[in-house]
Amino acid sequence: MALRLPKLPSIRDLTRIYNLQAKQKLSQNFLMDRNVTNKIISLAGLELDNALCVEVGPGPGLLTRTMLDNGALHVVAVEKDPRFVPILDQLKDASNGRFSSIIGDMMKIDHSQIIDCGLNLESNSSGLIKQFDSVHLVGNLPFNVATPLLVQWLHMVSRMEGIFGTPNVSMTLMFQKEVGDRITAVARESPRGRLSVLSQSVCDAYKIYNVRAASFVPRPKVDATVVQLRPLKTPILKSSLKTVEHLARFVFMKR
Repeated sequence: MALRLPKLPSIRDLTRIYNLQAKQKLSQNFLMDRNVTNKIISLAGLELDNALCVEVGPGPGLLTRTMLDNGALHVVAVEKDPRFVPILDQLKDASNGRFSSIIGDMMKIDHSQIIDCGLNLESNSSGLIKQFDSVHLVGNLPFNVATPLLVQWLHMVSRMEGIFGTPNVSMTLMFQKEVGDRITAVARESPRGRLSVLSQSVCDAYKIYNVRAASFVPRPKVDATVVQLRPLKTPILKSSLKTVEHLARFVFMKR
């Protein structure tokens, strides 16, 4: 099976051909620099054997292309904006059965749909994979929903629900730099707050790469940070994450 994509039109050309402009109401900023996506995937250290890569908000698909060109065999993207269907369908046709997309809202989607989509890819036409050993959640998250998405996923991690019930899970996600600072801040650092406590109660969380605002179209007002989160083998706290969330909200309101 070919593990590199054939030559495709550039992302800039595709957005021009299909007249795709970022929608402010969806907080869209397209990542256009292949050097950046290469660096992200390289630093993420994703184990690709028997792994499902789930991308949230692929948009025109540069990060998707990079994963496929780096050998990912099973990639499923969840995209809320149906304007990207033609581009994602073209990528599916070029992927040699390794990629498919679902048009839907990641906040609401049934994760079994994502897993079934991955198992039904042509790259698993033999049916040898009955369940994935690893799931890697990857995404350039829309800034306006990034925090609610992360909080939802952290609660799912704590309950081992959906794709987070897989033995080996990672999340490699792009946030506004200040949000990334809050997620990874340790005790006594000024950005530390509710999001730091929630994230670090169930995951190891660390920055892997800073992305300049100039790498996006349209250019946002702030830089971005890629954060990787991996669920802890042994959770730090015995309380439910919901209890931790309520307590952290109370404590940091008083700060």
